[in-house]
Amino acid sequence: MNKEELNELLHPMKLIGLSGNPALNEKIASILGQPLIETAVHHFSDGEIQVNIGESVRGCDVFVIQSIQDPINENFMELEIVLDALHRASAHNVNVVIPYLAYSRSDTKTRSREPITAKLVANLLQITGMDRLIALDLHASQIQGFYNVPVDHLHAMPLLAQYFLDNGIAVKGDDDIVVVSPDHSGAKLARNFGQYFDAPIAIVDQRGARYDTEVHDMIGDVKDKKCIIVDDLIDTGSRIASSTKSVLAAGATKVYVAATHALLSKDATEVLNGLPVEQIVVTDTIKHKRYPDRMVRISVDQLLARGIDYVYNDRSIHQIFDEQNRLK
Repeated sequence: MNKEELNELLHPMKLIGLSGNPALNEKIASILGQPLIETAVHHFSDGEIQVNIGESVRGCDVFVIQSIQDPINENFMELEIVLDALHRASAHNVNVVIPYLAYSRSDTKTRSREPITAKLVANLLQITGMDRLIALDLHASQIQGFYNVPVDHLHAMPLLAQYFLDNGIAVKGDDDIVVVSPDHSGAKLARNFGQYFDAPIAIVDQRGARYDTEVHDMIGDVKDKKCIIVDDLIDTGSRIASSTKSVLAAGATKVYVAATHALLSKDATEVLNGLPVEQIVVTDTIKHKRYPDRMVRISVDQLLARGIDYVYNDRSIHQIFDEQNRLK
């Protein structure tokens, strides 16, 4: 009997998919060949949440998949209640898989009397008995340090880069491509993304405390270039709108957008539909009923399923990173 067979015998894998993104949960379960545990979630008339887990998890390694998306607080509380239930049901290990972790933008204190909500979320998740977190493209990598349990931080940007390469939009070494950061804080992400194409970067000199949809100066040369605006998430679309207008005003020929998380809050769909962009390439970490017209969604199901499989079988996650880096 090998190590994996022994592990399956002693601590069987169990998957729970919660309400945040059921379609992604099902795809991950299908790849792993594991059915999702039947979990009944009931909302009382006053807003309270009741959760019933449909089978025994005693001694099992449980992976709970929950994208903390809109409605954020309901989905987060649902996750917390399930973690408490698993802890009380004597699960061997409780691993939380969060394709999109809300409140990650509040990762530092920038003014007086301001909370660090990302740290609060980390504390709450750990209080309810979480043994490990598997996350995808956190807004800030240092959020991993808020946790006293192991954090496996997976990256979807290589999947987006592969899409541009596979479809001939970008060719490695082609000096026709420039990767654009919507602001100064995203320069590191733009640099990392640009390495997949050996492309230079440019930065939109976005000024002011809040993002707007106006034209701003550019740092870097985008004249007569094909631009890929890259960000970790798209919320209201105002930052993408400003960046698109800015690069076009600076002489760019075509504009593409790449982002991991498509929050699409408020009237983001209408804002993005009104932009002269070729394509907006995102992942399926967040599920919506309606998407912008030129949006392409790349699934992260294989990536998250591999992460779960590697954790369960005590394999090094670094192997995934090595394979992704070969795209460069």
